[in-house]
Parts: sequence; C-alpha cells; structure tokens
Amino acid sequence: MTAALALLYKLMPLYVTVGLGWLAGRFLQASGSHIAGIMMYIVTPSVVFSGVMNTPLSPEVILLPFLTLGLCTLIGCAHLVVARRWIGDASASLIPLAVGTGNTGYLGVPVALLLFGEQGLSIYILCMLGTTLYESSVGFYLAARGLYGVRDCLVKMARLPSLYAFFFAVMLNLGGIGIPDIFEPLFDNLRGAYSIFGMMLIGMSILSFRGLAGNLRFTALAFFGKFVIWPLVALLFWWLDSHGPQIYGIEVYQAIFLISITPIAANTVVIATVLNLAPAQVAGSALLSTVVALFYIPLMIALFIGA
Repeated sequence: MTAALALLYKLMPLYVTVGLGWLAGRFLQASGSHIAGIMMYIVTPSVVFSGVMNTPLSPEVILLPFLTLGLCTLIGCAHLVVARRWIGDASASLIPLAVGTGNTGYLGVPVALLLFGEQGLSIYILCMLGTTLYESSVGFYLAARGLYGVRDCLVKMARLPSLYAFFFAVMLNLGGIGIPDIFEPLFDNLRGAYSIFGMMLIGMSILSFRGLAGNLRFTALAFFGKFVIWPLVALLFWWLDSHGPQIYGIEVYQAIFLISITPIAANTVVIATVLNLAPAQVAGSALLSTVVALFYIPLMIALFIGA
C-alpha cells in the first residue's frame, strides 16, 4: 500500500496538466480542435513508430498488440449494442471508444515505467499499441458511423496514419533498420508532447465545471464498462492463460491489467473533437474518470499487482 500511495503522489503532475489545459481553454482561448488534429495525425503516429522501432520483436511479441486489439473490440462492440438501446442519440457511437480503450499512453506509460521499469515498459508499450490500433481502426469506424455512412467511415479510417506507422515500423524493425541517432531526440520530445498535450486536451475541452457528466446514461455506461467490465475481462484472461496454455508470463498479464484500469482515453476526446461529435460530453466523462482513477488505479494495483 505504501507503493500505491507513492504512485498516487507521482500521478499528481498529470492532473495538474489537465488543470493547465482548462486554464488555457478558459482564459487563452486555446483551440482544442487544432491540437486534436496535431495529436491524431502527427504526434500519435510518431509515438507508435518509435515504440515499435525500439522494441525487440518476435512472432509472440508481434501478436501482443493484436491480442489487446481483440479484447478492445470484444468489449467495445458488446457495449455498443447496449448503448444504442439505452442512450438513444448519436453519442452512443462513442461508447466503444470510451470503454474499449483507455488513457494507456498519456497516463499509462508513466505509471508503467514506475511499476515495471524500463524492461517491463517495453512489454506494456506493445500491449498498449493494440489500443492505439483499436482507436485508429474499429473504434474510429464505430464512432464515425454515428455521423457517416460505411464508405465515408472507411475512407476516414484509411486516412489515419497510426496504422501505417505501426506496420512500417514492424517492417523496418524486422529488417534490422533502426532509428538514426540524430532523430532520437526528436522522438523523445514527441513522446513528451504526447503526454502533455493529451492531458491538457481533456481540460481544454471543458470550459465550465458545471454539468461535467452531461448525459448521465452515457457517463454511467462508460464508467461501468471502463472500471468494471474491462478489469474483469483482463483478470479472466490472466486466470485462463495462467491455468491453461500459459502462452504469456506475468509481465503480459500485468501490462494488460494496467491497460484495463486506466481512465477513459484522452484520444476519445481527440476523435470526438475531430468528428465534432459530442466532444464536451466525452471530455466531461473523460475528466471525471481521470479524477476517479486518481484513487482507483492505486487501489487496484495494490489489490492485484501488489505494488
């Protein structure tokens, strides 16, 4: 529990960053839509590319993002069925993003580094890439379907560069080609921007602290899927594999569990902003989930990871 309290203390700068984002939106008229576009089309693909390039790859390791992608898809599609019946407006199409993925990058990466060290961080990043692939493929498609037809959704999804960055990095990595030393500082800076601007975007999207929850049905379903169903699925996978085929080890189980307990992804706010589909609703729910995660993450880590 002492380590969990230390983790709680180390998370505070991230929450301060959310507050700075709110101040920038409230008093400086900073444009969240512009930052969302930069994050979606420049920063996130760069982080995906450098993460894959810096990780030793094997067939088993390469499959990790697709394992996470499958779990995200299962959870997201199941909740979409419920959302269409229960929420009743276009924002229901954002539920698969809200529950299927999580703030695995902006918040999860520094937490993973604190818990697992540099070696465990590489495993976490590979699992995390599955959530990025989900956001850029299935999640984005389902969200866009709230506004567009099938063809338009597929066209918009094909324009997202994160998918191409992932597969291009895999090809280069397997071919023995690394990132030139001269570009390493650039990718280090982009990783820092990924965390800072991602968290600021949550605060920037909220210009009033009143009515953060917005549609209570949306927020309730998003919280239930994110903080209850996803961790249960992660624990079930942990139990089934460890008592069955034992394909993966404890590092993978813990990485997937950490992914499952992260709050609603800031990239969900990015996508909602890019699509202009209930961005305030998503940002409010994401912010509330981030506040809950301030206490939820250390508690779950203390219970199941033993940090």
